[in-house]
Amino acid sequence: MIKIYSSIILLFVYQFGFSQTEKLINGKVLHEQFPIEKVEVANFSSKKVAVTNAAGEFSIMAKAGDELIFISKDHDIKKIVLDQKTIDKNNLLISLILKPEELKEVIITKTPSIKLGTDKAYEQGKLDQLAVEKSARSLKTGVYNGSIENGMDLMRIGGMILKLFIKEKEVVKGTPQIEFKQLAKSSCDQKFYIETLKLKPDQIELFLEFCDADPKSKTLLENSNVLSMMDFLSSKNIEFKKL
Repeated sequence: MIKIYSSIILLFVYQFGFSQTEKLINGKVLHEQFPIEKVEVANFSSKKVAVTNAAGEFSIMAKAGDELIFISKDHDIKKIVLDQKTIDKNNLLISLILKPEELKEVIITKTPSIKLGTDKAYEQGKLDQLAVEKSARSLKTGVYNGSIENGMDLMRIGGMILKLFIKEKEVVKGTPQIEFKQLAKSSCDQKFYIETLKLKPDQIELFLEFCDADPKSKTLLENSNVLSMMDFLSSKNIEFKKL
C-alpha cells in the first residue's frame, strides 16, 4: 500500500515538474497585418530577451505563467501572460499599436488671404501693408504728376504697420522634447543602475521603458533634477523587482 502511494506522489511530482519546464515559444509581431522588425521580446520571469527579425518573427524560452513584454520605440508597450494552452499552440500572434507622433516644431507663415477679426485696427494694418507691397512691386510707366496713387492715408498706414511689427510673430518654434530615457541616462551613470539599483546591464533598457510608461516621468522632463530623478528611479525599481 505504501508503495502505491509513493508511486502516485512520484507521478504527480513528475507531471508538475514537466509542466513547469521551459519550452521554446515561436511567434510573430505585427502592426495592421505588417511585420515589425527589431521589437524586443522580454521574459520577465527568466529575464531572457529576444528580438524580432525582418519578418516580425521571434523565438524565446518560456513556460506557463511567464509574462512576456513587447517593446518597440515606435509602438506602445504590450504585456501578455502565457497559459498552457497558448504554449501548446506555440504560434503567438502579437499586434502592437503605433504611438501618436509628437510635433517637434510648429512654423506659422503669413498668407495673403486675410479675414477681418475682432481687432480691426490690427487686421486693417495687414491689408494696408499688403496694398503697399503690391503697389511697390508693380511696374510704373509714364510721367509722375505729384499725386499719390490709391489716395491712402499714410499717417494711418504708418501707425497700423508700427502696431503690426509689435504684435506679429513670424515663426513660433517649440522647444525640442527630451526623451525620458535620454534624461535618465544623462542624470545617472551606469554605475548607479548596476550597483545601487542592482540591475543587470541587459535589464537597464527594459527598466527605463518601464519607468517611461509611468505618467510621473513626464513631470521629471519639465523639472529636471538629479535627486528627484534618482528618487523616482529607486521607487520604480521596487515595483520592477516585484514583476
